[in-house]
Amino acid sequence: MTTHANPEEANPLPNGTRIGRTALRVADLDELTEFYRAVVGLEVLRTGDTASVLGSDGTPLLVLEGEEALPARHRSRAGLYHNAFRVPSREALGDALARVRDRWHLGGASDHWVSEALYLTDPEGNGIEIYRDFPRDEWPITEEGRVRISTEPLDLTPIEAAATGDSTVPPGTDIGHVHLEVSSLEDFREFYVETLGFELQTSLPAASFVSAGGYHHHIGANTWHHRTTPNDGRGLAWVELVVPDTATLDAVRDRLATREIPIADRNEGIEVTGPDGITIRLQVESSNRLL
Repeated sequence: MTTHANPEEANPLPNGTRIGRTALRVADLDELTEFYRAVVGLEVLRTGDTASVLGSDGTPLLVLEGEEALPARHRSRAGLYHNAFRVPSREALGDALARVRDRWHLGGASDHWVSEALYLTDPEGNGIEIYRDFPRDEWPITEEGRVRISTEPLDLTPIEAAATGDSTVPPGTDIGHVHLEVSSLEDFREFYVETLGFELQTSLPAASFVSAGGYHHHIGANTWHHRTTPNDGRGLAWVELVVPDTATLDAVRDRLATREIPIADRNEGIEVTGPDGITIRLQVESSNRLL
């Protein structure tokens, strides 16, 4: 892909931009619905023969699209590394840890300097992070004004002690970020930074983390497993990006049009396919978001 405008010259996505919902294509809809209810702690908001919607306090966060004939995701394909469910307190993180240990198995736990996080994988191999942020004024900042992210061992003892026994995530839980597996970080940065308008926060030899409004990251991407083919089959179906106003949506639409990237109108928003066949839906905050 050809590099376009300098990232500093693009209109950055404003504060208030956030991840809305994500969707997964799954083979066993019933099993995955029960997993995200019992282990992750989401509420089942709607369910049917072909799809389930789960969330928190009535707010949809995760859509499961069932299709038994879908092939399993091949190890060469790009797509989801993990969905990251952000809980509002250490108590809620402690409750999540208890559910995972009681009903599933914990894959890992990390102190990222900006957050403390638990990791696991659902029954069809989709990665999950459950995390809570440290207060924003405690985040380490570089001389260039970017948020520093690290990965250190996490002491689970105070998290265990904070648990209250709740079986569901509390109000205020959302999807804080989505981490992708991509084939090219250069293509990732061109699309998500220069075209969509995210700002680069952290860049590593094999990973990049971008955000809006100074958050540590809304979208992460890595090439750790050397994916080479587009997203397809089971796994990530789409990611929803919610922007605060129509002016922001129009600015993104204009940048996409300038780069001759096809756009589809959808429910007062737009849908676009980015690098590696990953679908992004953009909606204005006040829009009625339908399936």
